[in-house]
Amino acid sequence: MVKIADYAGGKTAWCPGCGNFGILTALKQALVALEIEPYRVLMVSGIGQAGKLPHYTKGNVFNSLHGRTLPVATGAKIANPELIVIAVAGDGDGYGEGGNHFINAARRNNDITYLVHNNQVYGLTKGQASPTSDFGFVTKTTPHGADVPLNPIALAIAADASFVARGFAGDVNHLSQLIMQGVQHQGFALIDVLQPCPTFNHKNTYAWYRERVYKLEENGYDPGNKLAAFEKAQEWG
Repeated sequence: MVKIADYAGGKTAWCPGCGNFGILTALKQALVALEIEPYRVLMVSGIGQAGKLPHYTKGNVFNSLHGRTLPVATGAKIANPELIVIAVAGDGDGYGEGGNHFINAARRNNDITYLVHNNQVYGLTKGQASPTSDFGFVTKTTPHGADVPLNPIALAIAADASFVARGFAGDVNHLSQLIMQGVQHQGFALIDVLQPCPTFNHKNTYAWYRERVYKLEENGYDPGNKLAAFEKAQEWG
């Protein structure tokens, strides 16, 4: 029987209150619920605070270059199709530097679960605007405000990704269910996680999200309707 303790890793170096803690807990819960032993999993990451997550678990880990998480994950899955491959990235790493790889992995439908920690800011390099920063978001690199943000959900749907989901780091149990579904899905599974950064993003806080997030499945949503999915992807704020 697989236990949470089986996935115990190194000591974390994230800030207190970081949304990464919720994502880490949800991932461990999902793998344990699916009775997946650590030796069956490969976690691939790039650079950034999100990229540290595999080091805080136990199992097979490959820490790749900035933005190159998906090519490495794809190669590993091709080399060993029996591996459960989970790619982990932040919004800067995954949607900025790795944006082209994201589009092509989605359209190729590679059998990978892509867990993106979307805190809308570059955390490791101290608070620069990321591709998903809100329009007008003021940072050291955008003193006059950030440009129109990238919409990763809409982009994934447009690229014909076969599984697209969005969770919230503040709802660990629901996020764990999404991760379970993503891992079980045969094909490319994007799970974009709305994740507060208490140190560098003082707008999109836990309180801000809790006033806005809701569960689609509680509102009669049909996940097989692509047009409806694209319409939902436009909701924000």
